[in-house]
Amino acid sequence: PAASGDRLRAGTTAGRLAVAAARDGLRPSALLSRASLTNAVTVLMAVGGSTNAIIHLLAIAGRTGLDLTLDDFDAIARRVPLLVDCKPSGSGYLEDLHRAGGVPVLMKTLEPLLDLSARTIEGGTLRDRLAGVEPAPSWQTTIRPLDEPLGPPRALAVLRGNLAPDGAVIKLSAATPELTVHEGPAVVFESPEDVAQRIDDPDLEITPDSVLVLRNAGPVASGMPEAGSFPVPMRLARQGVRDMVRVSDARMSGTSYGTVVLHVAPEAAVGGPLALVRDGDVIRLDAPAGELTLLVPDDELRRRRAAWTPPPAPARGWRRLNAEHVLQAPQGADFDTLRPAPRVSRGAGVEGGEEE
Repeated sequence: PAASGDRLRAGTTAGRLAVAAARDGLRPSALLSRASLTNAVTVLMAVGGSTNAIIHLLAIAGRTGLDLTLDDFDAIARRVPLLVDCKPSGSGYLEDLHRAGGVPVLMKTLEPLLDLSARTIEGGTLRDRLAGVEPAPSWQTTIRPLDEPLGPPRALAVLRGNLAPDGAVIKLSAATPELTVHEGPAVVFESPEDVAQRIDDPDLEITPDSVLVLRNAGPVASGMPEAGSFPVPMRLARQGVRDMVRVSDARMSGTSYGTVVLHVAPEAAVGGPLALVRDGDVIRLDAPAGELTLLVPDDELRRRRAAWTPPPAPARGWRRLNAEHVLQAPQGADFDTLRPAPRVSRGAGVEGGEEE
């Protein structure tokens, strides 16, 4: 917590370790491994953490050339229960997690599910680090034991289907259970600005069963803002509606809640199926089955695709660079230029021969 002396002590320790690593030439790439990344995913699932962490971890893996995909998130999510009682997945706060022992105690609880061979910046392995950590104290209820979890596995779930052939994600631990299997007509918004202008329009044809669709909010279109958890229309909220299914190629804040499908890929701006959705199309979400489906015949989708035209590319500047080089959400929405370059053959007769 910001007001805790532990924060200052942790910052001082981190600074000393960073200086020592720089002095010794220890690079992050020497510490990172598939084991360390899958351990991070395991902790993320136990916390019911931010969907943004999926983007970040995929980007880190991409920059270091490590193999990590949405399939790994899905596989790990299916075996890791929700253990931490903190909002939005639970009722407590991060201060409660800190008082219960924080991430070290959580990782001690998760020890049977972690790869303990992962290297740490302190010089040893995760096994060495956790050997000195006491189990979760009995007086606290924020960090639950593995055999008495707060919730089932799949706090964060991966979805696929004809609306998200390359994947999408949903935070099931913060969703309304009754909406995780839902079928309803689409109400389409073309951008976050369109949402702001029309969501409370009294003439908008919308019901509690509608599926709110936001597109052109992905990495290429607009830098993938945290726009995916846009509000329920005011007139429905006044009727007591607290949640609706929302689907977008955007992100959302880690503190947000609701039945919100995010990171739909490919995004609409590059011709993903989200670009083909029209008002009234029926969308089916079956989160337990990991499915997101646009219930429109294939021949109709082919006709729509033939008529679709991509949005104009930015003329210059940062937005042009972003549009040309940013990757999709399943690749971490990172720049392709920042990934390891493939080995290039210089060819016969070129001085230096082939690059090794």
